[in-house]
Amino acid sequence: MTALILLVGIVAVPAILAGYIALVEIVLRVLPEKRQPTLRPWLWMAPALLFLTVFLLYPTLNTLYLSLLDAQSTVFVGFRNYVRAVTNYEVQIAFRNNLLWLTVFSTISLGLGLVLAIVTDRLRYQSAVKSIMFIPMAISFVAAGVIWKFVYEFRPLGEAQIGSLNAVLGVVVRDFRPVAWLVAPFANNLALIAVGVWIWTGFCLVILSAALRAIPAELMDAARVDGAGEWQVASRIVVPALGPTISVVATTLAIFALKAFDIVYVMTSGNFGTEVIANRMYREMFTFQDFGRASALAVILLAATVPVAVANVRQFRRQEALR
Repeated sequence: MTALILLVGIVAVPAILAGYIALVEIVLRVLPEKRQPTLRPWLWMAPALLFLTVFLLYPTLNTLYLSLLDAQSTVFVGFRNYVRAVTNYEVQIAFRNNLLWLTVFSTISLGLGLVLAIVTDRLRYQSAVKSIMFIPMAISFVAAGVIWKFVYEFRPLGEAQIGSLNAVLGVVVRDFRPVAWLVAPFANNLALIAVGVWIWTGFCLVILSAALRAIPAELMDAARVDGAGEWQVASRIVVPALGPTISVVATTLAIFALKAFDIVYVMTSGNFGTEVIANRMYREMFTFQDFGRASALAVILLAATVPVAVANVRQFRRQEALR
């Protein structure tokens, strides 16, 4: 079965696309020559547009429709599911936690990535250092959640601590009492966010470092000759020059923060006050079998991420226009 799937993916799909392109060119020859340049791009993009319609546009519109129905999608209830989404206490906790992710996770990941990009820019073995820091990004979010769940593992006082964090702190800090990091209300959300920071800091570092290398070295050297310190060079030359790249990276982090799910689901399943919107949507759909409420949360999540994505696209277009 696996061999058949590979055969279809490697041979059949490219063959079908090649046949489609050949058919398009045959059809275009029949049409008036002046209309061919206008129709050719649309005909070439038709399979992709069909794919997007079937797997993106239709599910989005259908989800919007289901959000206006009851739990079993049989009775029209209007905006009742949306009203519940903004008034229910547990859903409000999810909104609060997503806001926490959006602010803390995005700020720390971007800040650390920027600082590390500037610091490692002059290292002799910077490529190796950046590769090591980027490794967490190659790990799936589920695997990262499993790894860090062991790091945060808790055992009562007096027992051997198998969690790395409690074990290290027990050696370093005198009279340290083990902490249930994934249960304690003051720490659990920040502990989950730390996992996201661990994964995404390497991504921020690599992107910002590439943009940093594009800044003319003569510009920074001239500032140093004029008496500017390293802090002034970084704050008045490097950061403004990296502005467009920082904006793109920040919007990417914001989208991830709004859609955070894997880490929370694997490590706490949204318990102990760590619920986020995506996890609540999953629970409404598959635990409570309430398709209306789950669809309403999906629409709210989409509405929250679309403006960020649009801002990202506009920033990219402005950046391309300046080149």
